[in-house]
Amino acid sequence: MSDTSMDFIESLCGEYRRNNHIDPEYYERWGVKRGLRNADGTGVLAGVTQIGNVLGYYVQDGERYPMDGQLIYQGIDVRELIDGFMTEGRFGFEETAYLLLLGRLPTREQLDQFRQMISDHQALPPMFTEDVILRVPSPDVMNKLSRSILSLYSYDPNPDDLSLSNQLRQSVELIARVPVIVAHAFAAKRHYYNDESLYLHRPQPGLGLAENFLYSVRHDNRYTQQEARLLDLCLVLHAEHGGGNNSAFSCRVLSSSGTDIYSAISASVGALKGPRHGGANKKVMEMFGYLKEGVNDWKDDDEIAAFLARILRREAGDGSGLIYGMGHAIYTLSDPRAVLLKRFARELAETKGMMDQFQLLESVERLTPQVLRSVRGEKKVVCANVDLYSGLVYQMMGIPMELYTPLFAAARVAGWCAHRIEEVTSPANRIIRPAYKAVAPLRPFVPLAQRV
Repeated sequence: MSDTSMDFIESLCGEYRRNNHIDPEYYERWGVKRGLRNADGTGVLAGVTQIGNVLGYYVQDGERYPMDGQLIYQGIDVRELIDGFMTEGRFGFEETAYLLLLGRLPTREQLDQFRQMISDHQALPPMFTEDVILRVPSPDVMNKLSRSILSLYSYDPNPDDLSLSNQLRQSVELIARVPVIVAHAFAAKRHYYNDESLYLHRPQPGLGLAENFLYSVRHDNRYTQQEARLLDLCLVLHAEHGGGNNSAFSCRVLSSSGTDIYSAISASVGALKGPRHGGANKKVMEMFGYLKEGVNDWKDDDEIAAFLARILRREAGDGSGLIYGMGHAIYTLSDPRAVLLKRFARELAETKGMMDQFQLLESVERLTPQVLRSVRGEKKVVCANVDLYSGLVYQMMGIPMELYTPLFAAARVAGWCAHRIEEVTSPANRIIRPAYKAVAPLRPFVPLAQRV
């Protein structure tokens, strides 16, 4: 864009600021639920779901009280789900996807058939990679994933049918194909933006989604069983988080309009990309980089706390004033996903010789609450969320940072599809349309010659 055009853009920015100020007092006057949150921090009730539940506090006599967090998939505590398949030595993501979509755990025969169906649909449509991914590559994998999901509409012989059978068919195909799209989009990004050789690997029959992902993104196709099982665990932990989270709610909002599944899931990817949502795991590792450079002694609590205080005061880090990976809208005493992931992250750190980095993150988790109290007078109970440790786990597995949030999407597509189906088959069956209070005063039209 020319200098003249940029000068005009700057003048338009000034024009916008002069004419579009909203008084913060309006939110209080009209009782606006900012962020669709009530004044006490609870969420505005917008629907009913069986798919997932997130518990982080209990309410007694109108007061909120902290509690250890629980994450529940279709009535089953995720800790029991994970203990169940890990004790039996199985990968669990496909089983979890079945549970989320169908509402019950599969029998052995059903699980075998479901896994086979996913395996059969992992291959992308003919020339899809060449025409959709390689022809217009993107420096951001999430951007490419969103556009690619939209493009799948053109390859679907029956994209707009809202029948249950069609929705389930499309859901299985999306769960199977999204990891492959991510792998190919990342390969294109490395080739066209990082001047690396182009490696495109086809999914291998007989491998689970976690194994196939590691096989696909690595030049030599090599991975260990420990890595595959840990990635499978990450996929399970990221698969669902209730209907009120930003990306699932986005999916439900679009689905309530009657639009196709590709439009709804693509919107969810766009929502997840944001650093206040799924993009936070990448921001944790960026913050971790600032921390490692800015703190000389990683075992000195005072030095670490001082640096965290500088982050809160916007004097260090990315200038946002946020300690990424800490705090959650619902969880108070603990995030069960972070608790589980931390346990396995410790084991992997010992194996990889990275305990010093793991312990530095532990210090962030331990010190942040007191730093928040001293710098901001924060009284709310704050715990580590899943993003604090997921980025380090991916780093220890050699997964590039550009794939952190796309991996989140590859897992969450199972939950999104479950919410999509529940929304379009819901007995409520109404378009989601909240209200906004209009505050602009009425004014007359001014003829062009009289405007100043």
